[in-house]
Amino acid sequence: MREEAERWLAADPDPGTRAELQGLLDGDPAELEHRFSGRLAFGTAGIRGPMGAGPSRMNRVLVRMVTRALTERLLQDGTPDGAVIVGHDARHNSKDFATDTARVLAGRGIGVRMLPPELPTPVLAFAVKNLDAPAGVMVTASHNPRSDNGYKVYWRGGRLLAAPIDEEVGRIIDRTAPPAESDLAPGDDPLITTAGDEAVEAYLEAVTALLAPGGPRSVRMAYTPLHGVGAGTFLRAVAKAGFDPPALVADQAEPDPEFATTPFPNPEEAGALDRLLRLASDTGADVALAHDPDADRLGVAVPDGGRWRPLTGDETGCLLAEHLLRRSAPGDGGGLRRPRLVINTVVSSRLLPRIADGHGADWAETPTGFKWIMKARSQLPGHELVLGYEDALGYAVGDVVPDKDGIGAALAMAELVAHLKTEGRALPDLLDDLHRRHGVHATGQRSVRFEAAPGDEPPMARAMAALRADPPTELAGAAVTAVHDLAGGSEHLPPVDVVVLELYGAEARVIVRPSGTEPKMKVYAEAVVAPPAGAGRADDEWLRSARVEARTTMAAVLEAAVGHVARPECPRAGRGQH
Repeated sequence: MREEAERWLAADPDPGTRAELQGLLDGDPAELEHRFSGRLAFGTAGIRGPMGAGPSRMNRVLVRMVTRALTERLLQDGTPDGAVIVGHDARHNSKDFATDTARVLAGRGIGVRMLPPELPTPVLAFAVKNLDAPAGVMVTASHNPRSDNGYKVYWRGGRLLAAPIDEEVGRIIDRTAPPAESDLAPGDDPLITTAGDEAVEAYLEAVTALLAPGGPRSVRMAYTPLHGVGAGTFLRAVAKAGFDPPALVADQAEPDPEFATTPFPNPEEAGALDRLLRLASDTGADVALAHDPDADRLGVAVPDGGRWRPLTGDETGCLLAEHLLRRSAPGDGGGLRRPRLVINTVVSSRLLPRIADGHGADWAETPTGFKWIMKARSQLPGHELVLGYEDALGYAVGDVVPDKDGIGAALAMAELVAHLKTEGRALPDLLDDLHRRHGVHATGQRSVRFEAAPGDEPPMARAMAALRADPPTELAGAAVTAVHDLAGGSEHLPPVDVVVLELYGAEARVIVRPSGTEPKMKVYAEAVVAPPAGAGRADDEWLRSARVEARTTMAAVLEAAVGHVARPECPRAGRGQH
Protein backbone atom coordinates (compact mmCIF):
# COMPACT_ATOMS: atom_id res chain seq x y z
CA MET A 1 0.00 0.00 0.00
CA ARG A 2 2.87 2.38 0.71
CA GLU A 3 4.29 1.62 -2.72
CA GLU A 4 0.93 2.41 -4.31
CA ALA A 5 0.73 5.63 -2.31
CA GLU A 6 4.23 6.63 -3.39
CA ARG A 7 3.36 6.00 -7.06
CA TRP A 8 0.26 8.13 -6.56
CA LEU A 9 2.34 10.85 -4.95
CA ALA A 10 4.77 10.85 -7.89
CA ALA A 11 1.87 11.35 -10.33
CA ASP A 12 0.10 14.08 -8.32
CA PRO A 13 0.53 17.57 -9.85
CA ASP A 14 -1.30 19.39 -7.06
CA PRO A 15 0.84 20.83 -4.21
CA GLY A 16 -2.01 20.67 -1.70
CA THR A 17 -2.88 17.01 -2.10
CA ARG A 18 0.82 16.11 -2.44
CA ALA A 19 1.50 17.63 0.97
CA GLU A 20 -1.57 15.92 2.43
CA LEU A 21 -0.50 12.53 1.10
CA GLN A 22 3.09 13.00 2.26
CA GLY A 23 1.77 13.72 5.74
CA LEU A 24 -0.18 10.44 5.70
CA LEU A 25 2.90 8.56 4.55
CA ASP A 26 4.97 10.14 7.31
CA GLY A 27 2.67 9.57 10.22
CA ASP A 28 -0.92 8.32 9.78
CA PRO A 29 -0.92 4.69 8.60
CA ALA A 30 -4.57 4.11 9.52
CA GLU A 31 -5.81 6.99 7.39
CA LEU A 32 -3.40 6.01 4.62
CA GLU A 33 -4.93 2.54 4.60
CA HIS A 34 -8.40 4.03 4.51
CA ARG A 35 -7.54 6.28 1.55
CA PHE A 36 -5.97 3.44 -0.47
CA SER A 37 -8.26 0.53 0.45
CA GLY A 38 -10.56 1.42 -2.45
CA ARG A 39 -11.47 4.24 -4.79
CA LEU A 40 -14.51 6.35 -5.47
CA ALA A 41 -16.86 4.19 -7.48
CA PHE A 42 -17.55 5.13 -11.07
CA GLY A 43 -21.24 4.62 -11.70
CA THR A 44 -24.22 6.33 -13.21
CA ALA A 45 -22.95 9.57 -14.76
CA GLY A 46 -19.46 9.40 -13.20
CA ILE A 47 -17.97 9.98 -9.75
CA ARG A 48 -18.60 12.31 -6.83
CA GLY A 49 -17.19 12.64 -3.34
CA PRO A 50 -15.06 14.62 -0.87
CA MET A 51 -11.89 16.25 -2.18
CA GLY A 52 -8.52 15.12 -0.87
CA ALA A 53 -5.53 12.89 -1.57
CA GLY A 54 -5.78 9.25 -2.64
CA PRO A 55 -8.14 7.16 -4.77
CA SER A 56 -11.02 7.37 -2.30
CA ARG A 57 -11.17 11.17 -2.74
CA MET A 58 -11.72 13.57 -5.63
CA ASN A 59 -8.39 14.92 -6.85
CA ARG A 60 -6.43 15.59 -10.04
CA VAL A 61 -4.83 12.14 -10.17
CA LEU A 62 -8.21 10.39 -10.03
CA VAL A 63 -9.69 12.79 -12.59
CA ARG A 64 -6.82 12.01 -14.95
CA MET A 65 -7.29 8.25 -14.43
CA VAL A 66 -11.04 8.43 -15.04
CA THR A 67 -10.53 10.54 -18.14
CA ARG A 68 -7.89 8.12 -19.42
CA ALA A 69 -10.41 5.28 -19.02
CA LEU A 70 -13.15 7.32 -20.71
CA THR A 71 -10.71 8.03 -23.55
CA GLU A 72 -9.95 4.33 -24.00
CA ARG A 73 -13.67 3.55 -24.18
CA LEU A 74 -14.24 6.28 -26.76
CA LEU A 75 -11.38 4.95 -28.90
CA GLN A 76 -12.83 1.44 -28.88
CA ASP A 77 -15.30 2.73 -31.45
CA GLY A 78 -12.56 4.48 -33.44
CA THR A 79 -11.38 8.05 -33.15
CA PRO A 80 -14.62 9.91 -32.52
CA ASP A 81 -16.04 12.44 -34.94
CA GLY A 82 -16.43 15.82 -33.33
CA ALA A 83 -15.05 17.15 -30.07
CA VAL A 84 -15.87 16.07 -26.53
CA ILE A 85 -17.58 18.94 -24.69
CA VAL A 86 -16.05 19.85 -21.29
CA GLY A 87 -17.50 22.29 -18.77
CA HIS A 88 -17.21 23.06 -15.09
CA ASP A 89 -18.91 24.82 -12.21
CA ALA A 90 -17.36 27.21 -9.65
CA ARG A 91 -16.36 24.74 -6.92
CA HIS A 92 -12.84 24.45 -5.57
CA ASN A 93 -10.60 22.67 -8.12
CA SER A 94 -13.31 22.51 -10.81
CA LYS A 95 -11.29 24.51 -13.32
CA ASP A 96 -8.17 22.36 -12.76
CA PHE A 97 -10.21 19.15 -13.08
CA ALA A 98 -11.74 20.38 -16.35
CA THR A 99 -8.35 21.42 -17.73
CA ASP A 100 -6.83 18.04 -16.85
CA THR A 101 -9.78 16.32 -18.53
CA ALA A 102 -9.19 18.25 -21.75
CA ARG A 103 -5.43 17.59 -21.71
CA VAL A 104 -5.85 13.82 -21.20
CA LEU A 105 -8.35 13.58 -24.07
CA ALA A 106 -6.18 15.67 -26.39
CA GLY A 107 -3.14 13.62 -25.41
CA ARG A 108 -4.79 10.63 -27.10
CA GLY A 109 -5.77 12.57 -30.19
CA ILE A 110 -9.38 13.39 -29.25
CA GLY A 111 -10.66 16.90 -29.89
CA VAL A 112 -12.06 18.90 -26.98
CA ARG A 113 -14.37 21.90 -26.94
CA MET A 114 -14.26 23.76 -23.63
CA LEU A 115 -17.41 25.64 -22.66
CA PRO A 116 -17.05 29.10 -21.17
CA PRO A 117 -16.28 28.80 -17.44
CA GLU A 118 -18.82 28.37 -14.66
CA LEU A 119 -21.92 27.39 -16.63
CA PRO A 120 -24.93 25.30 -15.50
CA THR A 121 -24.94 21.58 -16.15
CA PRO A 122 -28.02 21.75 -18.46
CA VAL A 123 -26.06 23.96 -20.87
CA LEU A 124 -23.46 21.22 -21.24
CA ALA A 125 -26.04 18.45 -21.67
CA PHE A 126 -27.76 20.56 -24.33
CA ALA A 127 -24.45 21.30 -26.09
CA VAL A 128 -23.56 17.59 -26.30
CA LYS A 129 -26.90 16.96 -27.99
CA ASN A 130 -26.95 20.11 -30.11
CA LEU A 131 -23.42 19.64 -31.45
CA ASP A 132 -23.76 15.85 -31.81
CA ALA A 133 -20.64 15.46 -29.68
CA PRO A 134 -19.37 11.96 -28.89
CA ALA A 135 -19.45 12.69 -25.15
CA GLY A 136 -19.42 15.43 -22.56
CA VAL A 137 -17.84 15.90 -19.14
CA MET A 138 -19.22 18.30 -16.56
CA VAL A 139 -17.09 18.91 -13.48
CA THR A 140 -19.63 19.51 -10.71
CA ALA A 141 -20.83 18.13 -7.41
CA SER A 142 -24.30 19.59 -7.98
CA HIS A 143 -25.88 20.24 -4.55
CA ASN A 144 -23.30 18.39 -2.40
CA PRO A 145 -21.49 20.20 0.45
CA ARG A 146 -18.54 22.52 -0.21
CA SER A 147 -16.05 19.74 0.59
CA ASP A 148 -17.13 17.70 -2.44
CA ASN A 149 -16.59 17.73 -6.17
CA GLY A 150 -17.57 15.43 -9.00
CA TYR A 151 -17.20 14.40 -12.62
CA LYS A 152 -20.39 13.83 -14.61
CA VAL A 153 -20.32 12.06 -17.99
CA TYR A 154 -22.76 12.37 -20.88
CA TRP A 155 -22.76 10.20 -23.99
CA ARG A 156 -23.71 11.08 -27.56
CA GLY A 157 -27.17 12.62 -27.64
CA GLY A 158 -26.62 14.37 -24.31
CA ARG A 159 -27.97 11.56 -22.15
CA LEU A 160 -26.28 10.52 -18.92
CA LEU A 161 -23.83 7.68 -19.25
CA ALA A 162 -25.65 4.41 -18.57
CA ALA A 163 -25.16 0.65 -18.62
CA PRO A 164 -23.30 -1.07 -20.05
CA ILE A 165 -20.91 1.77 -20.95
CA ASP A 166 -20.56 3.03 -17.37
CA GLU A 167 -19.60 -0.48 -16.25
CA GLU A 168 -17.09 -0.77 -19.09
CA VAL A 169 -15.46 2.54 -18.10
CA GLY A 170 -15.34 1.38 -14.48
CA ARG A 171 -13.50 -1.80 -15.44
CA ILE A 172 -10.99 0.19 -17.50
CA ILE A 173 -10.31 2.47 -14.51
CA ASP A 174 -9.48 -0.63 -12.45
CA ARG A 175 -6.56 -1.42 -14.74
CA THR A 176 -5.46 2.18 -15.38
CA ALA A 177 -2.30 3.53 -13.74
CA PRO A 178 -2.07 7.21 -12.79
CA PRO A 179 -1.06 9.04 -16.00
CA ALA A 180 2.26 10.82 -16.06
CA GLU A 181 2.50 14.49 -17.00
CA SER A 182 4.05 13.42 -20.32
CA ASP A 183 0.83 11.55 -21.20
CA LEU A 184 -1.12 14.82 -21.29
CA ALA A 185 -1.26 17.33 -24.10
CA PRO A 186 -0.21 20.90 -23.33
CA GLY A 187 -2.99 23.26 -22.39
CA ASP A 188 -2.61 25.17 -25.66
CA ASP A 189 -2.76 22.06 -27.84
CA PRO A 190 -4.67 22.82 -31.08
CA LEU A 191 -7.04 19.92 -30.34
CA ILE A 192 -8.36 21.94 -27.38
CA THR A 193 -10.64 24.79 -28.45
CA THR A 194 -12.88 27.10 -26.46
CA ALA A 195 -16.50 27.73 -27.31
CA GLY A 196 -17.77 31.29 -27.33
CA ASP A 197 -21.10 32.66 -26.24
CA GLU A 198 -22.77 30.92 -29.18
CA ALA A 199 -23.03 27.74 -27.07
CA VAL A 200 -25.03 29.56 -24.40
CA GLU A 201 -27.09 31.49 -26.93
CA ALA A 202 -28.14 28.27 -28.67
CA TYR A 203 -29.30 26.89 -25.34
CA LEU A 204 -31.23 30.07 -24.55
CA GLU A 205 -32.95 30.00 -27.94
CA ALA A 206 -34.06 26.43 -27.37
CA VAL A 207 -35.14 26.77 -23.76
CA THR A 208 -37.17 29.96 -24.26
CA ALA A 209 -38.91 28.30 -27.21
CA LEU A 210 -40.49 25.97 -24.64
CA LEU A 211 -42.89 28.80 -23.75
CA ALA A 212 -46.06 29.56 -25.62
CA PRO A 213 -45.43 32.62 -27.81
CA GLY A 214 -47.43 35.69 -26.94
CA GLY A 215 -48.51 34.38 -23.57
CA PRO A 216 -48.72 36.46 -20.39
CA ARG A 217 -45.43 37.43 -18.81
CA SER A 218 -46.50 39.50 -15.80
CA VAL A 219 -45.02 37.76 -12.76
CA ARG A 220 -42.95 38.98 -9.82
CA MET A 221 -40.23 36.49 -8.98
CA ALA A 222 -37.72 36.19 -6.15
CA TYR A 223 -34.70 34.07 -6.98
CA THR A 224 -31.52 32.54 -5.59
CA PRO A 225 -28.83 30.40 -7.26
CA LEU A 226 -27.57 29.33 -3.78
CA HIS A 227 -24.02 30.54 -4.49
CA GLY A 228 -23.94 28.45 -7.67
CA VAL A 229 -23.56 29.16 -11.37
CA GLY A 230 -27.22 29.47 -12.37
CA ALA A 231 -27.84 33.21 -12.07
CA GLY A 232 -26.11 34.49 -15.21
CA THR A 233 -27.79 32.03 -17.58
CA PHE A 234 -31.17 32.19 -15.85
CA LEU A 235 -31.31 35.98 -15.87
CA ARG A 236 -30.52 35.97 -19.58
CA ALA A 237 -33.26 33.40 -20.15
CA VAL A 238 -35.76 35.48 -18.16
CA ALA A 239 -34.98 38.58 -20.23
CA LYS A 240 -35.09 36.70 -23.52
CA ALA A 241 -38.47 35.19 -22.63
CA GLY A 242 -39.92 38.62 -21.84
CA PHE A 243 -40.28 38.42 -18.07
CA ASP A 244 -39.23 41.19 -15.70
CA PRO A 245 -35.99 40.41 -13.83
CA PRO A 246 -36.48 38.71 -10.47
CA ALA A 247 -35.51 40.11 -7.10
CA LEU A 248 -32.20 38.43 -6.33
CA VAL A 249 -30.89 37.22 -2.95
CA ALA A 250 -27.85 39.48 -3.00
CA ASP A 251 -25.50 37.52 -0.75
CA GLN A 252 -26.15 34.28 -2.65
CA ALA A 253 -26.06 35.73 -6.18
CA GLU A 254 -22.42 35.18 -7.11
CA PRO A 255 -20.67 31.82 -7.40
CA ASP A 256 -18.93 31.01 -4.12
CA PRO A 257 -17.17 27.66 -3.59
CA GLU A 258 -17.42 28.18 0.17
CA PHE A 259 -21.24 28.42 0.06
CA ALA A 260 -20.92 31.01 2.80
CA THR A 261 -24.57 31.24 3.82
CA THR A 262 -25.62 27.61 3.46
CA PRO A 263 -23.34 24.62 4.13
CA PHE A 264 -25.80 22.30 2.37
CA PRO A 265 -26.72 24.13 -0.86
CA ASN A 266 -29.70 21.96 -1.70
CA PRO A 267 -33.15 23.58 -2.06
CA GLU A 268 -34.61 20.52 -0.27
CA GLU A 269 -32.56 21.09 2.88
CA ALA A 270 -34.28 22.72 5.85
CA GLY A 271 -33.18 26.35 6.14
CA ALA A 272 -31.53 26.55 2.72
CA LEU A 273 -34.27 28.84 1.38
CA ASP A 274 -34.71 31.09 4.44
CA ARG A 275 -33.13 34.12 2.77
CA LEU A 276 -35.17 33.57 -0.39
CA LEU A 277 -38.44 33.35 1.52
CA ARG A 278 -37.70 36.58 3.40
CA LEU A 279 -36.92 38.34 0.13
CA ALA A 280 -40.07 36.99 -1.49
CA SER A 281 -42.16 38.27 1.41
CA ASP A 282 -40.43 41.67 1.47
CA THR A 283 -40.84 42.22 -2.29
CA GLY A 284 -44.41 40.95 -2.64
CA ALA A 285 -43.34 38.22 -5.07
CA ASP A 286 -45.81 35.89 -6.72
CA VAL A 287 -43.40 32.97 -6.65
CA ALA A 288 -39.94 32.19 -5.24
CA LEU A 289 -37.48 30.12 -7.29
CA ALA A 290 -34.19 28.49 -6.29
CA HIS A 291 -31.61 26.58 -8.27
CA ASP A 292 -29.09 24.22 -6.79
CA PRO A 293 -25.45 25.16 -7.47
CA ASP A 294 -25.30 23.69 -10.99
CA ALA A 295 -28.89 24.72 -11.83
CA ASP A 296 -30.17 21.32 -12.86
CA ARG A 297 -32.72 21.23 -10.00
CA LEU A 298 -35.46 23.71 -9.16
CA GLY A 299 -37.00 24.59 -5.81
CA VAL A 300 -40.29 26.52 -5.77
CA ALA A 301 -41.99 28.31 -2.88
CA VAL A 302 -45.40 29.99 -2.79
CA PRO A 303 -47.36 32.34 -0.55
CA ASP A 304 -49.98 30.22 1.17
CA GLY A 305 -52.23 31.27 4.02
CA GLY A 306 -50.18 34.29 5.04
CA ARG A 307 -46.81 32.55 4.96
CA TRP A 308 -44.35 31.27 2.39
CA ARG A 309 -43.84 27.55 2.04
CA PRO A 310 -41.66 25.46 -0.29
CA LEU A 311 -43.51 23.09 -2.56
CA THR A 312 -42.50 19.45 -2.54
CA GLY A 313 -40.95 18.04 -5.69
CA ASP A 314 -44.16 16.15 -6.33
CA GLU A 315 -46.30 19.27 -5.99
CA THR A 316 -44.10 21.19 -8.42
CA GLY A 317 -44.01 18.28 -10.88
CA CYS A 318 -47.77 17.85 -10.84
CA LEU A 319 -48.45 21.59 -11.19
CA LEU A 320 -46.10 21.75 -14.19
CA ALA A 321 -47.71 18.66 -15.71
CA GLU A 322 -51.21 20.13 -15.38
CA HIS A 323 -50.08 23.40 -16.98
CA LEU A 324 -48.13 21.83 -19.82
CA LEU A 325 -50.80 19.23 -20.63
CA ARG A 326 -53.51 21.87 -20.61
CA ARG A 327 -51.39 24.14 -22.79
CA SER A 328 -50.67 21.35 -25.28
CA ALA A 329 -54.25 20.06 -25.46
CA PRO A 330 -55.24 19.10 -29.02
CA GLY A 331 -57.14 21.88 -30.73
CA ASP A 332 -60.02 21.72 -33.17
CA GLY A 333 -57.83 22.01 -36.25
CA GLY A 334 -57.92 18.28 -36.99
CA GLY A 335 -54.98 16.25 -38.22
CA LEU A 336 -52.86 13.67 -36.51
CA ARG A 337 -50.78 14.38 -33.43
CA ARG A 338 -48.27 12.32 -31.53
CA PRO A 339 -49.53 10.97 -28.20
CA ARG A 340 -48.33 13.00 -25.23
CA LEU A 341 -46.18 11.49 -22.51
CA VAL A 342 -45.40 12.32 -18.88
CA ILE A 343 -42.95 10.31 -16.78
CA ASN A 344 -42.06 10.06 -13.10
CA THR A 345 -40.25 7.62 -10.84
CA VAL A 346 -41.50 4.80 -8.64
CA VAL A 347 -40.94 6.90 -5.50
CA SER A 348 -42.81 9.90 -6.90
CA SER A 349 -46.50 10.69 -6.45
CA ARG A 350 -49.28 8.69 -8.07
CA LEU A 351 -51.10 11.95 -8.68
CA LEU A 352 -49.25 12.29 -12.00
CA PRO A 353 -50.87 9.31 -13.76
CA ARG A 354 -54.28 10.59 -12.70
CA ILE A 355 -53.52 14.02 -14.15
CA ALA A 356 -52.29 12.35 -17.35
CA ASP A 357 -55.42 10.24 -17.62
CA GLY A 358 -57.60 13.33 -17.19
CA HIS A 359 -55.86 14.91 -20.19
CA GLY A 360 -55.80 11.80 -22.38
CA ALA A 361 -52.01 11.54 -22.12
CA ASP A 362 -49.80 8.52 -21.50
CA TRP A 363 -47.77 7.98 -18.33
CA ALA A 364 -44.63 5.95 -17.69
CA GLU A 365 -43.03 4.99 -14.38
CA THR A 366 -39.30 4.38 -13.92
CA PRO A 367 -36.73 3.54 -11.24
CA THR A 368 -35.17 6.48 -9.39
CA GLY A 369 -32.61 8.47 -11.33
CA PHE A 370 -33.01 10.72 -14.32
CA LYS A 371 -31.17 8.33 -16.62
CA TRP A 372 -34.18 6.02 -16.31
CA ILE A 373 -36.61 8.80 -17.18
CA MET A 374 -34.65 9.55 -20.34
CA LYS A 375 -34.40 5.84 -21.16
CA ALA A 376 -38.18 5.50 -20.87
CA ARG A 377 -38.54 8.49 -23.15
CA SER A 378 -36.18 6.94 -25.75
CA GLN A 379 -38.24 3.75 -25.74
CA LEU A 380 -41.31 5.72 -26.85
CA PRO A 381 -39.94 7.76 -29.78
CA GLY A 382 -43.37 8.21 -31.31
CA HIS A 383 -44.56 10.17 -28.26
CA GLU A 384 -44.21 13.86 -27.48
CA LEU A 385 -42.49 14.27 -24.11
CA VAL A 386 -44.38 16.88 -22.11
CA LEU A 387 -42.64 16.45 -18.74
CA GLY A 388 -40.40 14.04 -16.90
CA TYR A 389 -39.82 14.58 -13.19
CA GLU A 390 -38.44 12.99 -10.04
CA ASP A 391 -39.43 13.94 -6.52
CA ALA A 392 -35.91 15.29 -5.74
CA LEU A 393 -36.65 18.55 -7.62
CA GLY A 394 -35.52 17.35 -11.06
CA TYR A 395 -37.64 18.27 -14.11
CA ALA A 396 -37.27 17.95 -17.88
CA VAL A 397 -39.70 20.10 -19.85
CA GLY A 398 -39.99 18.72 -23.36
CA ASP A 399 -37.05 17.35 -25.33
CA VAL A 400 -34.71 20.35 -25.28
CA VAL A 401 -32.30 18.96 -22.65
CA PRO A 402 -32.01 15.17 -22.32
CA ASP A 403 -31.55 15.49 -18.55
CA LYS A 404 -33.09 17.51 -15.75
CA ASP A 405 -32.98 21.26 -16.37
CA GLY A 406 -33.75 23.73 -13.59
CA ILE A 407 -33.70 26.72 -15.94
CA GLY A 408 -36.25 25.37 -18.41
CA ALA A 409 -38.45 24.27 -15.51
CA ALA A 410 -38.20 27.73 -13.89
CA LEU A 411 -39.34 29.40 -17.11
CA ALA A 412 -42.29 27.04 -17.39
CA MET A 413 -43.21 27.73 -13.76
CA ALA A 414 -43.02 31.49 -14.33
CA GLU A 415 -45.30 31.09 -17.34
CA LEU A 416 -47.79 29.11 -15.26
CA VAL A 417 -47.85 31.75 -12.51
CA ALA A 418 -48.38 34.48 -15.11
CA HIS A 419 -51.30 32.55 -16.62
CA LEU A 420 -52.90 32.07 -13.22
CA LYS A 421 -52.54 35.79 -12.45
CA THR A 422 -54.68 36.63 -15.48
CA GLU A 423 -57.41 34.54 -13.81
CA GLY A 424 -56.89 36.15 -10.40
CA ARG A 425 -55.48 32.90 -9.07
CA ALA A 426 -52.19 31.51 -7.74
CA LEU A 427 -50.38 28.18 -7.52
CA PRO A 428 -52.15 27.02 -4.31
CA ASP A 429 -55.49 27.51 -6.11
CA LEU A 430 -54.41 25.18 -8.92
CA LEU A 431 -53.17 22.65 -6.38
CA ASP A 432 -56.61 22.81 -4.74
CA ASP A 433 -58.19 22.05 -8.13
CA LEU A 434 -55.97 19.00 -8.62
CA HIS A 435 -56.78 17.65 -5.17
CA ARG A 436 -60.51 18.17 -5.59
CA ARG A 437 -60.44 16.45 -8.95
CA HIS A 438 -58.03 13.59 -8.28
CA GLY A 439 -57.83 13.29 -4.49
CA VAL A 440 -55.42 14.68 -1.92
CA HIS A 441 -51.97 13.10 -2.27
CA ALA A 442 -49.62 13.68 0.67
CA THR A 443 -46.00 12.59 0.22
CA GLY A 444 -42.94 12.65 2.44
CA GLN A 445 -39.56 11.03 2.90
CA ARG A 446 -36.98 10.35 5.61
CA SER A 447 -33.41 9.11 5.60
CA VAL A 448 -31.87 6.47 7.85
CA ARG A 449 -28.10 6.91 8.00
CA PHE A 450 -25.70 4.10 8.84
CA GLU A 451 -22.13 3.79 10.02
CA ALA A 452 -20.08 0.72 9.12
CA ALA A 453 -16.93 -0.58 10.80
CA PRO A 454 -14.11 -1.71 8.48
CA GLY A 455 -14.81 -5.19 7.13
CA ASP A 456 -18.51 -5.06 7.99
CA GLU A 457 -21.14 -6.21 5.54
CA PRO A 458 -22.52 -3.06 3.86
CA PRO A 459 -25.15 -1.82 6.32
CA MET A 460 -27.71 -0.86 3.66
CA ALA A 461 -27.52 -4.36 2.15
CA ARG A 462 -28.06 -5.81 5.63
CA ALA A 463 -31.04 -3.54 6.25
CA MET A 464 -32.64 -4.37 2.88
CA ALA A 465 -32.11 -8.10 3.51
CA ALA A 466 -33.76 -7.76 6.92
CA LEU A 467 -36.72 -5.92 5.40
CA ARG A 468 -37.17 -8.60 2.76
CA ALA A 469 -36.87 -11.43 5.27
CA ASP A 470 -39.20 -9.86 7.83
CA PRO A 471 -41.42 -7.13 6.35
CA PRO A 472 -43.83 -5.44 8.76
CA THR A 473 -47.36 -6.77 8.96
CA GLU A 474 -48.72 -3.38 9.96
CA LEU A 475 -47.57 0.23 10.10
CA ALA A 476 -49.24 2.79 12.36
CA GLY A 477 -52.22 0.50 12.83
CA ALA A 478 -52.80 -0.09 9.11
CA ALA A 479 -52.33 -3.62 7.80
CA VAL A 480 -49.65 -4.20 5.18
CA THR A 481 -51.55 -6.16 2.56
CA ALA A 482 -48.92 -6.45 -0.18
CA VAL A 483 -45.13 -6.47 -0.36
CA HIS A 484 -43.60 -5.88 -3.79
CA ASP A 485 -39.91 -6.70 -4.04
CA LEU A 486 -38.64 -5.07 -7.22
CA ALA A 487 -35.25 -6.82 -7.09
CA GLY A 488 -36.57 -9.18 -9.74
CA GLY A 489 -38.19 -6.45 -11.79
CA SER A 490 -41.87 -6.08 -12.57
CA GLU A 491 -44.15 -5.83 -15.57
CA HIS A 492 -42.85 -2.36 -16.44
CA LEU A 493 -39.76 -1.84 -14.24
CA PRO A 494 -36.28 -3.40 -14.54
CA PRO A 495 -34.73 -5.08 -11.47
CA VAL A 496 -34.03 -2.44 -8.82
CA ASP A 497 -33.17 -2.60 -5.12
CA VAL A 498 -36.56 -1.34 -3.95
CA VAL A 499 -39.30 -2.73 -1.70
CA VAL A 500 -42.86 -1.35 -1.87
CA LEU A 501 -45.36 -1.90 0.94
CA GLU A 502 -49.07 -1.36 0.30
CA LEU A 503 -51.33 -0.65 3.26
CA TYR A 504 -54.95 -1.58 3.92
CA GLY A 505 -57.39 0.82 5.54
CA ALA A 506 -55.98 3.86 3.76
CA GLU A 507 -54.83 4.36 0.21
CA ALA A 508 -51.21 4.47 1.30
CA ARG A 509 -47.84 2.99 0.43
CA VAL A 510 -44.23 2.99 1.64
CA ILE A 511 -41.17 2.61 -0.58
CA VAL A 512 -37.72 1.73 0.81
CA ARG A 513 -34.45 1.81 -1.10
CA PRO A 514 -30.74 2.31 -0.36
CA SER A 515 -29.10 5.53 -1.48
CA GLY A 516 -26.81 5.16 -4.45
CA THR A 517 -24.32 7.78 -3.24
CA GLU A 518 -24.40 7.87 0.59
CA PRO A 519 -24.51 5.33 3.47
CA LYS A 520 -28.21 5.71 4.11
CA MET A 521 -31.61 4.21 3.40
CA LYS A 522 -34.36 6.35 1.94
CA VAL A 523 -37.93 5.79 3.05
CA TYR A 524 -40.84 7.35 1.15
CA ALA A 525 -44.52 7.41 2.04
CA GLU A 526 -47.67 8.52 0.26
CA ALA A 527 -51.24 8.66 1.53
CA VAL A 528 -54.24 9.47 -0.67
CA VAL A 529 -57.75 10.56 0.26
CA ALA A 530 -60.03 10.11 -2.74
CA PRO A 531 -62.56 12.85 -3.57
CA PRO A 532 -66.17 12.19 -2.65
CA ALA A 533 -68.46 10.88 -5.35
CA GLY A 534 -70.84 13.24 -7.08
CA ALA A 535 -70.48 16.59 -8.77
CA GLY A 536 -69.67 19.50 -6.49
CA ARG A 537 -69.01 17.30 -3.46
CA ALA A 538 -65.31 18.21 -3.09
CA ASP A 539 -65.78 21.59 -1.42
CA ASP A 540 -63.41 23.64 0.71
CA GLU A 541 -64.46 21.93 3.93
CA TRP A 542 -63.76 18.50 2.42
CA LEU A 543 -60.42 19.69 1.10
CA ARG A 544 -59.28 20.93 4.52
CA SER A 545 -60.27 17.75 6.35
CA ALA A 546 -58.90 15.51 3.59
CA ARG A 547 -55.51 17.23 3.75
CA VAL A 548 -55.34 16.79 7.51
CA GLU A 549 -56.25 13.13 7.13
CA ALA A 550 -53.77 12.46 4.32
CA ARG A 551 -50.88 14.27 6.01
CA THR A 552 -51.56 12.61 9.37
CA THR A 553 -51.69 9.17 7.80
CA MET A 554 -48.59 9.79 5.71
CA ALA A 555 -46.57 11.06 8.68
CA ALA A 556 -47.60 8.16 10.93
CA VAL A 557 -46.88 5.53 8.32
CA LEU A 558 -43.54 7.14 7.47
CA GLU A 559 -42.42 7.27 11.10
CA ALA A 560 -43.41 3.64 11.63
CA ALA A 561 -41.56 2.54 8.50
CA VAL A 562 -38.41 4.40 9.54
CA GLY A 563 -38.58 2.69 12.91
CA HIS A 564 -38.81 -0.70 11.23
CA VAL A 565 -35.84 -0.01 8.95
CA ALA A 566 -33.69 1.24 11.88
CA ARG A 567 -34.40 -1.77 14.10
CA PRO A 568 -32.16 -2.94 16.98
CA GLU A 569 -30.37 -5.40 14.69
CA CYS A 570 -29.01 -2.33 12.88
CA PRO A 571 -27.45 -0.65 15.97
CA ARG A 572 -25.47 1.99 14.10
CA ALA A 573 -28.49 3.36 12.25
CA GLY A 574 -29.59 6.92 12.91
CA ARG A 575 -32.67 8.73 11.72
CA GLY A 576 -32.59 11.99 9.84
CA GLN A 577 -35.06 14.27 8.14
CA HIS A 578 -34.39 14.91 4.45
